[in-house]
Amino acid sequence: MKNFGKTIKIFLVDGEPNGRMTCELSNWTGKALKIPRKKIKESSDRPELENTGIYILFGKSDKSENKELAYIGEAEGIYKRLNQHLSAKDFWNEALVFVSKDENLNKAHIKYLESRLHEIALKVNRYDLENGNIPPRSSISEADKAEMEEFLENIRLLVNALGYKIFEDLRKPQTIQEEVNNTFYINSVRGANAKGQMTNEGFVVLKDSEIANSITNSFPENWVKFRQSLINDNIVVEVNNKLVLREDHLFLSPSAAAAVVMGRSANGLTEWKLNDGRPLKMVESNS
Repeated sequence: MKNFGKTIKIFLVDGEPNGRMTCELSNWTGKALKIPRKKIKESSDRPELENTGIYILFGKSDKSENKELAYIGEAEGIYKRLNQHLSAKDFWNEALVFVSKDENLNKAHIKYLESRLHEIALKVNRYDLENGNIPPRSSISEADKAEMEEFLENIRLLVNALGYKIFEDLRKPQTIQEEVNNTFYINSVRGANAKGQMTNEGFVVLKDSEIANSITNSFPENWVKFRQSLINDNIVVEVNNKLVLREDHLFLSPSAAAAVVMGRSANGLTEWKLNDGRPLKMVESNS
């Protein structure tokens, strides 16, 4: 299905890039508000926050060095609920709120949206979730479900556009041929046997890739620590005396991915190669 261009209208409420902002999408009845934690108290004058809606709290995780933390919730009075979270939860520093401009969202709608967003975030597995329980999903009509799924897709689009990848898959679905054309490999000493793909965000090393069991003496200390953090967070696990990626993992560059996989400093543009032997550098220069 072809994707069409979208217009996002952003208004800086406080006239500063790190302050409050509202976001609206062309031809959508929804509205998003991004609010820093320290601005919650002074947001009592925002009429949207008296509405029924969905909110997501974002912050740092103390459970994992490689993931951030989020909490997905719903409320019939958003402002009151966010104020409750000021004293109840200290991990978060920003809130994203989603409401309907025509006030068409009811309790059943937001319970459905909360459940679906939680489900997607778990599947994508980019953030640790602070939610203690799986939100129950309300039963709504077929027509309402179709409307909420469309509302949901616009939430995902805006959340991603605002820089939060909590609902964004690391890799888009591909045909078998696309998978072949886009997959690069590293096979080297010390047990490295990995495959990965370039994406718009960086380089993704794929699940079940094997990384080197040992590292060289000259391996930079920052990479040693990063590699160990992947092991500490159970992103890399030991299977049959091999170190294996338990899930797809995004690296900021092909060289970062190659270094962790090979256990030594590496140029990812030359180390990652297609099945036919062409290195990433050649493929990118010819595309």
